[in-house]
Amino acid sequence: MGTTATLTFEDYKKLPEREGPPYELDEGTLLLEPSPALRHNLIRQRIAMKLMEFVDSRNLGAVAEETDFRLGPATVRNPDVAFITVDHLKRIDFDCSPVDGAPALAIEVISPTNRAEETIKKIHQYLGAGSVAVWIIYPAVRLAEVYSATGVRIVREPETLKEPTLLSGFSLSLTYILDGNKQDDMTKRS
Repeated sequence: MGTTATLTFEDYKKLPEREGPPYELDEGTLLLEPSPALRHNLIRQRIAMKLMEFVDSRNLGAVAEETDFRLGPATVRNPDVAFITVDHLKRIDFDCSPVDGAPALAIEVISPTNRAEETIKKIHQYLGAGSVAVWIIYPAVRLAEVYSATGVRIVREPETLKEPTLLSGFSLSLTYILDGNKQDDMTKRS
């Protein structure tokens, strides 16, 4: 991540809307996030799709990809995937960015360019702003970390990701997130 300037939230809101890599505001420091690789995008989409199917079928709220959330006076983060509860949806302006407040669940997919200290800082920002859980997906080492107020849990293949506090009954295969339906793809080619 490259640092380009120090801004107030008011300055941040005045930045022009644009296509391409998103901005984040890290306690007043403007960050330009690099465009993710295809693998990153596919993983994010698989998570969002399965989570959205579950959330929509139970009217639990909404799932958003790459949406800005204001976590503090000078902090705006853009998780890869976010779950927003019904109660939170009632308090936000759908036409205003960033969304005020943290998502209940923030999910970040780690790319080779992400630094550990930046990731830990984000986790603490999400939890400090009210997120119930933060999932960190590490494609290169094929595991996930699930952070909450009670600590951290490591999920390794063939385990599944679960969030019983927010999404009772939901589970998501780590293998599916990372690989998709490779078996199905291989069968279709034969």
